[in-house]
Amino acid sequence: MTDENTTFAKVIAKAWGDDAFRAQLLADPTAALAAEGITAPAGKSFAIVEDTDDVVHVVLPARPTELSDDELDSVAAGMTTYLCGTREGGFSL
Repeated sequence: MTDENTTFAKVIAKAWGDDAFRAQLLADPTAALAAEGITAPAGKSFAIVEDTDDVVHVVLPARPTELSDDELDSVAAGMTTYLCGTREGGFSL
């Protein structure tokens, strides 16, 4: 697990055990995460949503921008890591 994933796992665990923190995280995620040492990159913000027994949220990644020929030539391989939560009773594809 990366340091970033470990940090977010700690935030999730805190939200599960601290109702006041959970409420702050949902109401003002940028401030709540900043208090935990997590800041968004310049020009970005955080959005926090909470799964329920009836709704599972799926994140639609941003559409990739087109790369120039030079950029394509410089890329050998790429990988994206997503932090995904699981819950009992998951879903199947």
